[in-house]
Amino acid sequence: MESYKDIKAYYRREERYEGLQIVFGDKSENRVKIQNIIEEMTKKHGVEPKIYENCYRDDPCKCAFYIEFEDDYDKIAGDYFEDILCNLGIKKCS
Repeated sequence: MESYKDIKAYYRREERYEGLQIVFGDKSENRVKIQNIIEEMTKKHGVEPKIYENCYRDDPCKCAFYIEFEDDYDKIAGDYFEDILCNLGIKKCS
């Protein structure tokens, strides 16, 4: 398993909503790697989360992918997020 630098993850959960934010440097080669892992895990798990990419206005050197499940009745987001984090080498999520 490869470890990626300058990547942080933030998890949020409320009732049936689950979201994962993956923050990385804008000009980093990590962007493509993160995007590929998200696509690979989306196919593997057969899910269709909402996925957004955004850069911070106050710091254009930081960007993030937001992955969201809005009505996660079956709690499928947990395994999906865990696989993404494992593939990114992230052991701790805020």
